[in-house]
Amino acid sequence: MSAKNEKLTGKVAVVTGASKGIGAGIAKDLAKAGASVVVNYASSREGADKVVEEILAAGGAAKAVQADVSKAADIERLFAEAVAAFGQVDILVNNAGIYEWAALEEITEESFHRQFGLNVLGLLLTTREGVKHFPESGGSVINISSIAGSTALPGCSVYGATKASVDLITKVLAKELGPRGIRVNEIAPGMVETEGAAEFVKSDFGAQVVAQTPLGRIGTPADIAAAAVFLASEDASWMSGEAIYLSGGYR
Repeated sequence: MSAKNEKLTGKVAVVTGASKGIGAGIAKDLAKAGASVVVNYASSREGADKVVEEILAAGGAAKAVQADVSKAADIERLFAEAVAAFGQVDILVNNAGIYEWAALEEITEESFHRQFGLNVLGLLLTTREGVKHFPESGGSVINISSIAGSTALPGCSVYGATKASVDLITKVLAKELGPRGIRVNEIAPGMVETEGAAEFVKSDFGAQVVAQTPLGRIGTPADIAAAAVFLASEDASWMSGEAIYLSGGYR
């Protein structure tokens, strides 16, 4: 985690899919900035508990809450537990998502609905419920998209379509929620070194990405977390409906 900066003191953040990877990095950096953090997980209780332990050990406040954010009932419980623990919600990071790359002939109905159900519908349902608990002064919603939503990558038609949807949803919700003082922005990473992307990172495709990246490396969760802290803070108080592309110049 980065050095403590207290930009978010007194704020409460809910980070979905935060038991590992990008979500875990964001949760820990938001806590370092002073926010109390709800670490959401779907199935990896051990990972979520580890993130919470790291935050507590660094002097922060955190709570792990299980919820499948593709299900409305789970989402309602997630925010009920967040409010019960910390009293309010000021920041929502929609990080939970899945990707299943497949060539056209390999696409299945099940895979399509699974990806759209979590990456798109889940994001909408989570935001719908989450903003009910924002204070009258507003708050910040941060969607984690991907350069796959604007870069045509072979085998990525379904996943890329979910992220292109997130790109548009971010802009639409920024206009819908702006009058309530709620800012909606997104971060669109390139390839990031996480547990879930390990096979891509080590593959010939990963080596090709590095070779085509001007900064000469793939990203880390810390790269993404720093941008999330910025978007959650007053430093981005007049920024809404925008995307931050983090790909080392690959895009």
